[in-house]
Amino acid sequence: MRRVSPKLQSWLNNLNNITIPTLLENGFKPTPINAREGLANLTKAFITDVQNVARITDDIVKNDEYDVPIRIYNPVPEHPLPILIFCHGGGHMSGSVTVYDPICRKLANATQHIVVSIEYRLAPECRYPAGINDAYAVTKNIYDTLDNAGIQYISTLSLIGDSGGGAMVATVAAKAQFDDLVSINKQILIYPSLDYTMSCPSIEQNAEGYLLQKDKIAWYFDHYFHKVDNRKKASPLHCNFTCNLPNTLVFTAEFCPLRDEGMQYVQKVLDNGGYAEHIHFSDMIHTFLNMENLVPEECNSVYRSITTFLHQSDYQKTTAN
Repeated sequence: MRRVSPKLQSWLNNLNNITIPTLLENGFKPTPINAREGLANLTKAFITDVQNVARITDDIVKNDEYDVPIRIYNPVPEHPLPILIFCHGGGHMSGSVTVYDPICRKLANATQHIVVSIEYRLAPECRYPAGINDAYAVTKNIYDTLDNAGIQYISTLSLIGDSGGGAMVATVAAKAQFDDLVSINKQILIYPSLDYTMSCPSIEQNAEGYLLQKDKIAWYFDHYFHKVDNRKKASPLHCNFTCNLPNTLVFTAEFCPLRDEGMQYVQKVLDNGGYAEHIHFSDMIHTFLNMENLVPEECNSVYRSITTFLHQSDYQKTTAN
C-alpha cells in the first residue's frame, strides 16, 4: 500500500486543508511573484543547517547571447577538484542561486567537487530556450571562466539539477551527445521534469495533494513555452538517446507527479546502450530536498548517493548494473 512518510503527512494535511483553501477563499491568483516567493520561503524555512564552504565566489560566464552569472563553491581551493554544474529547480520560473545556496554548499562539501550554480534566465520574462542556452553556455565555457579566475580544477565535468533544473541538465546532455567540444562525465537528475506533454500516468495518479500539482505544472509550462513551440520535441524524454549520453543517476519520489518520467528516462538510457542508476523514495514527495528539516535522513541519503556516484571509477561505472 502506498503511504506518504509520516514525517510529511502533518505538513501536507495543513497545506491541503488549511493553507490552500484559505488562499483560494481570499482570491489567490498564481503569479511569477508568489511562485518565486513560495519556493524561496519553503527552502528558507526547512533548510536551516547552512554549511560553511572554504571559498565562495561569484563570476560571469561570457557568451554572445547572454553573459550568465554563476556562483562557485570551492570546498578545497588549495587543490584541484572536479567540477559539478548545478541547475536549480522551480518550474523554469522560480528558484535562484540564492534560494539554492544551502543545497549547493552541502553538495560541494559532500562531493568534494567545485560546484558551479547557474543564475539562468527565467520565464515568463525569458521563455524557452533562453535558460537552456544559458546552461549550455556555462557547460561549454566554464573551463575558460575558471582559468581566468585562477581556480584550480580537474577537467572532469558533471551536471546536476532538480525538477525543472533536471530538465535543463538532461537537455544539455542530449545536445552534448553531438558536440565534440563538450564532454560531460555524469549527469544527476533529482525528481526531474522530462516530459512537457504531461503524458505519463503519475501526472494523474499524483495530480493533487502532494505539494506539486498537475494544474500548477501546466501553468508553469504555459508560461515557459511560446505558443508555437513543440513541447514534445523540447522534452528530454523524447530527445535522441545514444550510448554517448553521460552516465546517469536519477532520483524519483513515489508521490511526485513527475515520477514516471524519471523512471522511463532511466529505461531509455539503458535501452540505448548507456549507463543509468535509479534510486526511488517510496514515501517522499516532490521538492523534499528543500524540506530537509522534515526529512533529514532522506536528504542525507541523497547527498551520500550523489557522492558515491560521482566518485565511482570508470571500471565500476561501466560494469555496474
